[in-house]
Amino acid sequence: MLGEASTTAIVKTKNPKGFIENKKVAKQGGSVAGKARLDLETKTGKKVVSAENYLPASKKKNNQLNKGEN
Repeated sequence: MLGEASTTAIVKTKNPKGFIENKKVAKQGGSVAGKARLDLETKTGKKVVSAENYLPASKKKNNQLNKGEN
């Protein structure tokens, strides 16, 4: 969610044109979110994503993905 919000804010500020510029902005937004996650993990001493809070893909979604592989 932070990555999307960051990217949206950067888009509104920089007003990118075309695929290449939008791709750069998307990477910048992702970078903001990644740095925030690492900072949170450092301050709390806990991983944000772990085996305890990982949710596997739903069965319906897995079935849809598998149909494309056949």
